[in-house]
Amino acid sequence: RIIMANTFKNRTLRAVGTGATDVGAVVASSTQTTLIGMTVSNITSAVISVTVTLGDGTNTTNIVKTAPIPTGGSLVVVGGDQKIVLMTGDKVTVTSNTASSADVVMSFLEIT
Repeated sequence: RIIMANTFKNRTLRAVGTGATDVGAVVASSTQTTLIGMTVSNITSAVISVTVTLGDGTNTTNIVKTAPIPTGGSLVVVGGDQKIVLMTGDKVTVTSNTASSADVVMSFLEIT
C-alpha cells in the first residue's frame, strides 16, 4: 500500500490590477492538485469587474469573466461544492478592470 502525503496550501496576491496575474505555479509534476477555494475581494471604493482564467499553456478558459464585485465585497470563484482539478502546467490568472483593485486568496490540496 502506498501512502501519499496530503498538504493543504494557499497563495495570496494583493492589489491585482489590469494585467493578467498568475496566482502561482501550484502544479508540480508527479503532484495531484485540487483547487478547493478561491476568493477575490474588491479593495477600492468603486465596483470592479474581474476575470479568472485557467490556462494549460495552449488553451485559456474562463472560470468567471468580467464578474462584478461591489465596493467592500468579494466573489467566491471556487468553493463549496465546486472544486477544480489542476494538471501539470496549469496556471490560474486573475485580471481586474481597475488598477491595484483586487486581493486574491487561493486554497488548494496537493497530494504527493
